[in-house]
Amino acid sequence: MIILPPGLRQIQAALHPLAAIPQRTAWNLDEVADLLPATAPVAAAVLVGLVPRGQGTQVLLTRRTDALRHHAGQVSFPGGRIEPCDADAGAAAIRETGEEVGLAQSQLAPLGWLDPLATITGFRVLPLVAVVAPDYVAHPDAREVAEVFEVPLDYLMAADNLRSVRLDWHGRPRTVLEFVNRDNPQRRIWGATASILYNLRQRLENA
Repeated sequence: MIILPPGLRQIQAALHPLAAIPQRTAWNLDEVADLLPATAPVAAAVLVGLVPRGQGTQVLLTRRTDALRHHAGQVSFPGGRIEPCDADAGAAAIRETGEEVGLAQSQLAPLGWLDPLATITGFRVLPLVAVVAPDYVAHPDAREVAEVFEVPLDYLMAADNLRSVRLDWHGRPRTVLEFVNRDNPQRRIWGATASILYNLRQRLENA
C-alpha cells in the first residue's frame, strides 16, 4: 500500500476524479487544430508518475529511443495508444508503464486525471497521474526507452523554469512550451510533455 504524503493529497484534489474520465475536447485544440491529420484522433494514455522521496516529490520521465516512429528521442511519459484489450484509459496507461519501464500495477497508486491533450501526430492523450512506489527499480524496454530518470516536481511547477518559444509554422505564429535547459541536453523537456506538466501546474493554481 502506498501512503500519500500531504502534498500529493493536494495534487489529487486538483485532478479530475478517477471515476470521471474526462470526455471534453483537448485543452490545446485551438493551438494545433490546423495541424492535425484529417482522420479521427487516436486515443492514447500516459502515466504522470510522482515519486515521493525524502528530498521532495520527483516526476518519472523516460527518453524514447531514436528508432521510434513517433516522438523519437524525446523526453516523454510512459504510455501509448489505448488497445482493445484495455478496460479503459487508466488500464492502458498502467499497461504501457509496465511494458516500457517495468513497473508493476502494485507499485502505482492512481490519483486522477489531467485534461486531454491533442498532439500534431494525431493522438488524443489522457494523462493519468499516479504515485509511484519509491522503491521501484526500472527495467526499461530497450526497444522503446533509452533511459528512465526523475526530475524534481518543484522545478517543473516553478513558472520561471518554463518558457514559451514563439515560431512561425504552417503559416502562422505558434507557441511551443519548453523547460529551461538543465544539465543534460538529451533530457530536454518540451512539446507535449511540457504541455502536460503545464496543465498540471494550471490545475494546481486554480484548485
